[in-house]
Amino acid sequence: MAIAIVARNKPVAAADAQLARLGAIKGLQPFTQKMREIGLAPLRATGISVFQINVGKFCNQSCRHCHVDAGPDRTEQMSRETAEACIKAFAQTDIPTFDITGGAPELNPNFRWLVEQARALDRHVIDRCNLSILLTGPKRDLGEFLARNRVEIIASLPYFRPSQTDAQRGDGVFDKSIEALQLLNRLGYGVPGSGLTLNLVYNPVGAFLPPKQEAIEAQFRRELARQYDIKFNHLYTITNMPISRFLEFLLDSGNLEGYMERLANAFNPGAAAGVMCRYTLSVSWDGKLYDCDFNQMLELPLAHGLPQHIRDFDAAKLHQRAIVVANHCYGCTAGTGSSCGGSVV
Repeated sequence: MAIAIVARNKPVAAADAQLARLGAIKGLQPFTQKMREIGLAPLRATGISVFQINVGKFCNQSCRHCHVDAGPDRTEQMSRETAEACIKAFAQTDIPTFDITGGAPELNPNFRWLVEQARALDRHVIDRCNLSILLTGPKRDLGEFLARNRVEIIASLPYFRPSQTDAQRGDGVFDKSIEALQLLNRLGYGVPGSGLTLNLVYNPVGAFLPPKQEAIEAQFRRELARQYDIKFNHLYTITNMPISRFLEFLLDSGNLEGYMERLANAFNPGAAAGVMCRYTLSVSWDGKLYDCDFNQMLELPLAHGLPQHIRDFDAAKLHQRAIVVANHCYGCTAGTGSSCGGSVV
């Protein structure tokens, strides 16, 4: 299988070291204290409407902002046994959405089986796709597979110009992304009336908050249509989280304190009330349970006394659980908020 290797940054610090670094920023009010001030401590789940599984860190790209620290050299992959445990737990519930992420989730050998099993349960399935994987060797029929199974595609595209995209994702990735988007359009994705949903994701290139979602969506829609005749349904803005590779970038560039101050100053109680961890359960490649994919990468497990592994799944105990928070959570609560579904408010 051909893998397009992108140069990686230096290895990221261990999860506990990242948490310690974020907790030691001078003058930054602890996130837990901020939540107490607005009456949202402890933050509690409001149910589970999204069952999100991260099937591994193996990826054909090594993006500079990646909070997963994914790449072609990562070997962590969800096993068939764990995948079966996920489907067994999911089948016990009426959770409407089965959300598959990675890495490049399509590179996991159980990806198609997971999609088929979730669709057989008549649930909505999301594939978080980096686009270029759709053009990779034996994966070239993935588009047809996803369309046949009516899978929603949420695709990352840093910008509608090559320079910004390639700066974040590697040389030549923009052209591959455009080719993949045109392929998806030919299959009906993003085309009005097709029922095949294609949503894009925008992350800022640099230590900035994303612009207003509606404004940047309009720009993407206009420029992608004008230059490449590409259609899509919606664009989501996601704030770069100060963890993993992006944290290393902030440290190396001397921007960590300024970025965290920017996030904290933009704290929005409305966004805090609507954060995705309140309705999402995150399952890691090895079956461990977390409140969100970001906590997963920082190895912050569910609160004490709750099920810690998918084999011990208990929906009743998880629906209104207390959520584990730390200073990185300022990323999801700044401005109009940030989630896997874009702006919160």
